[in-house]
Amino acid sequence: MTALDIVKDRLGTILTPARPDEQAEQEARVRASFLDTMRRALRHVPFMEDVVASYHCALDPQTPTATKGVLLAALAYFVMPFDIVPDFILGLGFTDDAAVLLAAFRAVQTNIRPEHYAKARETLGKVEPPPAE
Repeated sequence: MTALDIVKDRLGTILTPARPDEQAEQEARVRASFLDTMRRALRHVPFMEDVVASYHCALDPQTPTATKGVLLAALAYFVMPFDIVPDFILGLGFTDDAAVLLAAFRAVQTNIRPEHYAKARETLGKVEPPPAE
């Protein structure tokens, strides 16, 4: 069984919205680590604009609670350095994260609004990727 098979098997569990107190912890973790993780993942996740738009959607107070819960769960998984495939493994480190993020994005994409994409483009315009590995 590959790491991606494990992610597929656990996807429902990973993307289950947490209780409100746990969501607050997830949001704090995401706010603290997202930009650094995004910077490291820029070369590895081809749909990074969608990921950053999802981040802005998750932090938007107007976002429906269920959507916020799914996105925070996926983003919390993304910022964890040690998950099913640890992020530091060259070439593979962000594959499980990308699978989780894509599934979350597809599940809630109708709630990600144009202003979230505008903020995503602004955020990405300010970030330089790290030097090539």
